[in-house]
Amino acid sequence: MTDTRLYGAATARSWDRLHPRLTHRNAWIDQTGDLPLIEGTVIRLEVNHLPSGAIPKPVWLWWSETDATPADVDRLWQAFLRRFDIEHTFRLLKQTLGWTCPKIRTPQAADRWTWLILAVYAQLRLARGLTGDLRRPWEKPTPPERLSPARVRRGFRHLRAKTACLASAPKPSRPGPGRPPGRPNKQPA
Repeated sequence: MTDTRLYGAATARSWDRLHPRLTHRNAWIDQTGDLPLIEGTVIRLEVNHLPSGAIPKPVWLWWSETDATPADVDRLWQAFLRRFDIEHTFRLLKQTLGWTCPKIRTPQAADRWTWLILAVYAQLRLARGLTGDLRRPWEKPTPPERLSPARVRRGFRHLRAKTACLASAPKPSRPGPGRPPGRPNKQPA
């Protein structure tokens, strides 16, 4: 049994060397003869309560390895619960920060764009304490250290007034002499 922040006490039990019932459908449609036995570990996870207030039901997980230690079982159910965070992070990267928007032609450009998006994400995470919580009417107030990157992004435009300007003042200048008289313009519009 493990105490969690969102779900209360979580209890995981596991059974080793169980196998799913395979049928002659989907991946095994071309299999002739007996179907193989694929052994694994079944994990049953029970929690005290759900953040939404719904009645919690046990969750059954199947792992394709055998001889799972108690540390393996704990790592697996915790990774299952963290998948929501990972899915929401990818959704933010794609929809809000535009990770998949540009039509990139080379793998090197894709790598550069990915690193740029990750740098933006890191800046949003680091700016949590500096921005205000500009929330929508239906959102609950959140302490600054718990703001999501999307909510930090809303207040990011107000951050410029709080930061120092590292650039020097622009130098005054006059326009250049331009094209000499009598010469045609060689630059297409």
